Amino acid sequence: MERILVVEDDPVQRLLYEVELGEEGYDVVLARDGLEALEQVRNEAPDLIVLDILMPHLHGLDTLRKLVALHPNLPVIIHSAYSHYKDDHSSWVAEEYVVKSSDLSGLKNAIKRALKPNQAQGHLG
Repeated sequence: MERILVVEDDPVQRLLYEVELGEEGYDVVLARDGLEALEQVRNEAPDLIVLDILMPHLHGLDTLRKLVALHPNLPVIIHSAYSHYKDDHSSWVAEEYVVKSSDLSGLKNAIKRALKPNQAQGHLG
């Protein structure tokens, strides 16, 4: 079972992602901000990260830079209500950039695409 770290400052959104992604069969780990996300990456070894951008304590793009420095091959999907950050070159290292919507199918599809290479490797080994 793949472990997904969801980094989201809004508690209602965190709960929604936990339920929806859990129903998809993922082991969901939650973080409230970028600092907690960095700690969770060390403790939980996620297979993928869903990252919000506008958060307290550590901006999502700063978090992304630190995550990539720690684990360059760990896929990160930016999930933000603000599409203009997509043009920021700092966001380009993310696997995908999904604009938030009440319909999570876009996020779920992005997660499946990002995890597909990992699943293929698992079947070979």
